[in-house]
Amino acid sequence: MLKELAQADDAIAACVDAPAWPLPEHDLIAALDAAHRLRHRLAAVTLALIREADGRGTARTQGASNTAVWLRERLRLTIPAARRLIDLATALDTGNPGIRQALADGHLSLDQARVIADTADTVNRSADAETADKAVGVLVGWASQFDPTHLRKLGTRILDHAAPDIADAAAQAALDAEARRATRDRHLTLSEQTDGRLRLTGTLDTETAALFRAAIDPLTAPSGPDDSRSPGQRRHDALADICRLAVRTGELTDSGGDSAQIVITTNYDALTRRLSTGALDIGLELTPDTVRRLACDASILPAVLSGAGQVLDVGRQRRLITGPLRRALALRDRGCAFPGCDRPPRWCDAHHIHHWADGGTTSLGNAVLLCGHHH
Repeated sequence: MLKELAQADDAIAACVDAPAWPLPEHDLIAALDAAHRLRHRLAAVTLALIREADGRGTARTQGASNTAVWLRERLRLTIPAARRLIDLATALDTGNPGIRQALADGHLSLDQARVIADTADTVNRSADAETADKAVGVLVGWASQFDPTHLRKLGTRILDHAAPDIADAAAQAALDAEARRATRDRHLTLSEQTDGRLRLTGTLDTETAALFRAAIDPLTAPSGPDDSRSPGQRRHDALADICRLAVRTGELTDSGGDSAQIVITTNYDALTRRLSTGALDIGLELTPDTVRRLACDASILPAVLSGAGQVLDVGRQRRLITGPLRRALALRDRGCAFPGCDRPPRWCDAHHIHHWADGGTTSLGNAVLLCGHHH
C-alpha cells in the first residue's frame, strides 16, 4: 500500500506542476471531475486506515489517550472533526459496504457518505437490514443529483420509498437521531492570534442556531446607503453589539466577584491629549482613539501607581451617564442619533458631545446616543 500511495503522490505532484491554461474547456471540466473523484477515493483509503488504527489501539501505543486525540496531533485536526472521521470509519466498516464501495468508486463525497451512513443507522433502528440496504441504494443513486444538505432532508423520508408502512415512525426516529448528533457535535473554538485578534469556529445545535440568528440577523442590515462594510464585517459588528448589550444588562455571571467588564489601563494626562494607548488586562494594546471611544460609556477608576507599577490607591467610579439621565436620553433620542440609523437605545452607548476628559459635563444637553458602529 505504501508503494502505491507513493506512486499516487508522485502523480498528483506532477499534476500540481502542470499548467491548466492550455486545456480545452471539455478537458478542463474532465480534469476537475477526475480530481474531485480522486479526492473521494483517497477519503475511502483514509477511513480504512483510521478504522484499522483505532481497532488495534495505535493511539495508546503512540502515547495518546485515544484515537481522536492522536489524530488531532498527527493530522492537525480538531477533536470534533477527528471524532466524525472515526465514527464514519466505524460505521462503514461494521455494516455499510454499499456506502464504502460508492465512496471508494468516487461516486460519493465524504459528507454525502456521512449523511447516508447516518440515515442507514436510523433506518436500522426502525426496520430490518434488508430495508436499510434498500434505503442506502436509493440515497447512493440520488447522490449524483443532490448535495449533502438535500440528501439529509430526503433521508428523513427515505422510507416513503423503501418501506412506506413504517415511514412515519422512522421519520420521527430520524429527527431524534439528528437532534442527538447536533447535541454531540456542538462546539465553539476560540483561537487567539498573535496580533490580539480572535478566530471563532464551531457548530451550533439547532436551538442555539435559531437563537443566534434571531439575535444577529436584525443587526446585520446596512446602516445606510453609504455603509461600505461587507456582509462578514456587518456580522462581526453585530456580534460586538450583542456582546455590549449582554455586558450592559448586568445579568452575566460574576467573574471573581466583579460583573463582566473590560479592563483598560491608560495614562490620564495623555488620554486627555488624545495620545495615550491603552493596555487590556489580557496584555494587548488599544489605539488612543479606541481608548477614548470606550471611555465614553465606561466606568473610570483612577489608580495611583508607584514607579514600579504597584497600585497605591484606587478611587471611585465617576461621571457615567446612567440611571434617570440615561433614561431621559433614551426618551429624547429614541436610539442612535446618527442620521438614518435605526439602532434602538439598548444597543447604544451614551456619548459625551464635549468629551468629559476635556471638561465636558455629564448632562442631558451634552449627551447623545450612538450605536457601536457610529460611535
